[in-house]
Amino acid sequence: MDELGVKLREHALLEGDFLLRSGRRSSYYLDKYRFETRPELLRPLGERLAAAAREHEPDAVRLAGPALGAVALAASASLASGLPFVIVRDSAKEYGTANRLEGPFEQGELVCLLEDVVTSGGALTEAVDALREAGLVVRNAICVVDREEGGADALARLGVRLRSLYRAGDLVPAAKTAENPHG
Repeated sequence: MDELGVKLREHALLEGDFLLRSGRRSSYYLDKYRFETRPELLRPLGERLAAAAREHEPDAVRLAGPALGAVALAASASLASGLPFVIVRDSAKEYGTANRLEGPFEQGELVCLLEDVVTSGGALTEAVDALREAGLVVRNAICVVDREEGGADALARLGVRLRSLYRAGDLVPAAKTAENPHG
């Protein structure tokens, strides 16, 4: 594992009994706020996400990140890549502009979706739906960590390919046997 992966594990890996957004329970938790709020981790993660977006979606003109978790990552990747980004809210706000997407964009633009930790892919599939409803094109998503618990398959059903900087099995060796006996 590379140095950034070691730092992610060191700063963000918690062990215990955790309820995940997906409703599943897990013996470990990768606390995204423990890596997204540290500049020494956020900067290289943004650089890696920007490089992955250039590699896997070179024609993207914009990045996108679901609120709240991926906003710092999208901002960091935006700074590293020079690409603007939009923020995908969980739901349209009920005041002001009542937008579900924040930040200017044009219909038909190709975006690369960024995320922190993916488990079942529920939050990302909702973000894909919101982006597509607004007329944006989404074909690829890049996450910092794929827990390898169905997220890639959920996105594939929408025609979106999930790529990850790290897999849970790389960061948490016990994850391969304890959480995903087939992986």
